[in-house]
Amino acid sequence: MASKKKSGDISWAVEEFSKIKLEDKRLNKRCQKIASDLEQQPTDPINQACEDWMDTKAAYRFFDNPKVTPDKIISAHSGRTVKRMKKHALVLAIQDTTFLNYTHHPQTEGLGEIGKKEQQQRGFGLHTTLAVTPQGQPLGVLGQQFFERPIGEASHTAAKLQKAPIEEKESYRWLASFQKTIDLRPEGVQVVTVCDREADIYEMFVMAQEPHADLLVRAKTDRRLDEETKHLWAKVESQKKAGELTVDIVGNDKREARQATVSVRFCTVTFQPPWRPQQKKLPPVTLTAILVREENPPAHIKEPIEWLLLTNTTVKNFRHAAQVIEWYCCRWQIEVFHKIIKSGCRVEDCRLQTAARLKNYIVLMCVVAWRLQWLTYINRTDPLSPCTTVLTTIEWQALYMRIHKTSVLPKTIPSTHQAIRWIAQLGGFLGRKSDGEPGIVVIWRGWKRLQDLAATWALIAEAHVQVVGNR
Repeated sequence: MASKKKSGDISWAVEEFSKIKLEDKRLNKRCQKIASDLEQQPTDPINQACEDWMDTKAAYRFFDNPKVTPDKIISAHSGRTVKRMKKHALVLAIQDTTFLNYTHHPQTEGLGEIGKKEQQQRGFGLHTTLAVTPQGQPLGVLGQQFFERPIGEASHTAAKLQKAPIEEKESYRWLASFQKTIDLRPEGVQVVTVCDREADIYEMFVMAQEPHADLLVRAKTDRRLDEETKHLWAKVESQKKAGELTVDIVGNDKREARQATVSVRFCTVTFQPPWRPQQKKLPPVTLTAILVREENPPAHIKEPIEWLLLTNTTVKNFRHAAQVIEWYCCRWQIEVFHKIIKSGCRVEDCRLQTAARLKNYIVLMCVVAWRLQWLTYINRTDPLSPCTTVLTTIEWQALYMRIHKTSVLPKTIPSTHQAIRWIAQLGGFLGRKSDGEPGIVVIWRGWKRLQDLAATWALIAEAHVQVVGNR
């Protein structure tokens, strides 16, 4: 196989990790090299993704090095993410948690409990903030947190949790990530933090009162209101219907992909602060509540759409409310991100013996996962750009010759849209009119095949240069 460095394939990794600071220039370069290797073979384990045994050992040593930490790896990438955010007037910072299961690796040290206690599963949680444009283009990861639940520790009662300061609760990760987003927010860019029901935390709404700390959360709690109508749901349900719109529901293991027609109601609400003994009293919070409800679902739909969204952004009319709903519909992008990490990059199959090594590896793979997700959506948001935006010269030439079964290259560089569809074709995409645009699964399959083709083409091109030079 041709040297990957000679084929020029590490250019994206060099750029993405150009600001990494691991206290050793050799470690900085090694990070770039490993990121490139893992991106080219994202579904393979470390020993197969690396070129040879020497590179494999170097990768194992890298993940075990005390100078390498998840925070240092992700901060280099988040710096690049912020730079990409500056090109947009509005960016969504989507937060969510996923749990990584290593129960099938019983010898791995440092794992905690995940799932229900009776399941006796081992692993840890990963909380991520993903920056996304309103059109769905992933710009990168802004921050990540790992957390473990101690094995064998009794579950806290509701009374104990109520008395505990928010900083001592597992849910504090939502606030810490929100503050991180506020700290990284580029000047002149509106950044809206988007969260699901688990982030329905009163302290989140208090934090959102900071200047320009925009927040959108799906409500979980029927909170008390500071007025005659006592609770949240009753207040919004009593409002006149502002209009209807159609939303795209993304399919997953629990629901089918479909379109739903929903009604929209909205109003301003003021929450009474929760009573928490022996804790600092919190101020009242005023937000806009938007009720999104599927009133006439298809007969086979067991769970019609009902979202009650809370936001501190400006909502004065139906058009503003519809825009907020569109922002919330982008939240599924982080579910795609988690799918790529688990199903595409298969990080739960990795055997690095300790949780500390695994976390370094996972953070690096998260950057690779973002890169694969970005490849998918650049096709939809910037299709006419030259394919050199996403591919090296060797990659697009090898791709073109394989798809067209020719050794003659075109006079003009193909577009990104053409190249991504060709990559998907390598992964089994048929490209029929009814197929729409290729999804992430066929793209990561095709990407792996393309890297093998590019390596072979680089070897042929290098041999040809040597033959010509020796004449």
